[in-house]
Amino acid sequence: MNVTLAVKQYISKMIESSGPGMKVLLMDKETTSIVSVVYTQSEILQKEVYLFERIDSQNRDNMKHLKAICFLRPTKENVEHLIQELRRPKYSVYFIYFSNVISKSEIKALAEADEQEVVAEVQEFYGDFIAVNPHLFSLNLQGAHCEFFLLLALKKCPMIRYQLSSDMSKRLAESVKQIITKEYELFDFRKTEVPPLLLILDRSDDAITPLLNQWTYQAMVHELLGLNNNRIDLSRVPGISKDLREVVLSAENDEFYANNLYLNFGEIGTNIKNLMEDFQKKKPKDKQKLESISDMKAFVDNYPQFKKMSGTVSKHVTVVGELSRLVSERQLMEVSEVEQELACQNDHSSAQQNVRRLLQNPRLSETDAVRLVMLYALRYEKHSSSILPSLMEELSRKGVSERHRKMVQSVVEYGGKRVRGSELIAPTDAVAITKQFFKGLKGVENVYTQHQPLLHDTLDQLIKGRLKDSQFPYLGPSSLRDRPQDIIVFIIGGATYEEALTVYNLNRTMPGVRIVLGGTAIHNTKRDLNFIGYWITYLIFILCTHYYSKVWGQQDFDFFFFFFLKEINAFVNEDALYLFKSDRDLCNINVCDTNSV
Repeated sequence: MNVTLAVKQYISKMIESSGPGMKVLLMDKETTSIVSVVYTQSEILQKEVYLFERIDSQNRDNMKHLKAICFLRPTKENVEHLIQELRRPKYSVYFIYFSNVISKSEIKALAEADEQEVVAEVQEFYGDFIAVNPHLFSLNLQGAHCEFFLLLALKKCPMIRYQLSSDMSKRLAESVKQIITKEYELFDFRKTEVPPLLLILDRSDDAITPLLNQWTYQAMVHELLGLNNNRIDLSRVPGISKDLREVVLSAENDEFYANNLYLNFGEIGTNIKNLMEDFQKKKPKDKQKLESISDMKAFVDNYPQFKKMSGTVSKHVTVVGELSRLVSERQLMEVSEVEQELACQNDHSSAQQNVRRLLQNPRLSETDAVRLVMLYALRYEKHSSSILPSLMEELSRKGVSERHRKMVQSVVEYGGKRVRGSELIAPTDAVAITKQFFKGLKGVENVYTQHQPLLHDTLDQLIKGRLKDSQFPYLGPSSLRDRPQDIIVFIIGGATYEEALTVYNLNRTMPGVRIVLGGTAIHNTKRDLNFIGYWITYLIFILCTHYYSKVWGQQDFDFFFFFFLKEINAFVNEDALYLFKSDRDLCNINVCDTNSV
């Protein structure tokens, strides 16, 4: 199972179906992201696509010599844009591909608009997700049931297990099952001896993992610089050159990045040094002799390779240099050591001293201060000697905003002991205690990477056939009797790069097992804090709808929903609202079923 390959094959098929000749690729904002993470512009150019345009652009010229390949999400806005396009076509012929299901009424509206009969083909290609890595995907798109289209892209009709402690997991599982039953013809794939498995989890079962600093290359870039559809904004880096203000990191097209994705920061530093030395050896000498035609030919042949290597070196030296600056400026090695102690050890006396000491450090950033107190609150939630009130006072004295201080209690309400379905913190049974004891004897390779996400244990138990049905039941009467081979994990609330590393390692070390991980987003600390804001929004919304659903109809409810979003905008940020609207659609929350939430 390879989600990157699945999307690339869809895009290649679109382009090939249009036949030879010059083409324009017409996309929307979301499908632009879907395409850009798996293909570079130069790769697309090699397929005779010479122009890239947005369907909502008002300034496109008539180019009747071009064929138009339209790759769009079937939203109302896109369908309307396409209707206007077909009434006054700018290109000779249109090949239209929707990233998920379009209604018959919208197809009819498009057909009526095509008075000049320029549409050659209309198809649904189910690529409605962001393929981050071959084994990692993110929805990162507004709209319902994008995870359903991932199943179609991978050609899997799975059995479904879900996290029983999560209402949202159960709702999503039932929703996916309902769609599979309704669209059974789409899921008529070749049967395998062992059916694939979809495992639906809830972020609230492990609220600790998104709060930890990471030390592998891809994870550090996302945490400290922000990785958005393979792009990094470096415009705020001191002294940055114009051509490096935004850089692209893609494992598909960058060999150094692909080889260092999952290596730790120390190894990356060594590899950067080796890359520089290799570059210096291959760098053309200033006064290279070009005395013959063969000398000139050799120079021209080697120049593109040298130029590409030069760009790779400049990019990674800049990125690693900025990571190093931030690690030093924010004292992240010291912060991370305490985070790991909070997540993995059980020494309250040492933990509270170290957290208090760091909070009194004037160089500690507001984000890191809040994160440490959140980890302490989750770890020692029920401890008899908890100093949480004192730590909250420290945050206040440090000048941490009220919004961030309130999130400490919110994270406990979101992912605390009362909510969790699994034993995240301390093992209680004899087997688990023994495992932890022996792990302690063996030690760890790196003090900054002691932590393993809960997902590791969940998948390990699943593969060994020991995952409890009482905690992760099957949807329906059937269950797997054999060891699962194809496993698709979806986390409501978002996944992390630490969990992606777990999946990568399991895929390498478990022969015959193929795992793909996805979520509503890929978290870093900034996004995780926004998600907690989302959760507060969601809780208020559910309380309101629980009361008003008794007296309102669906139309009144929908009006209330949009009015609610407008009013709550004063208290939470745009990212939180985005997540809230996406997950509302994802889990089919409506007036008919709020009483069961």
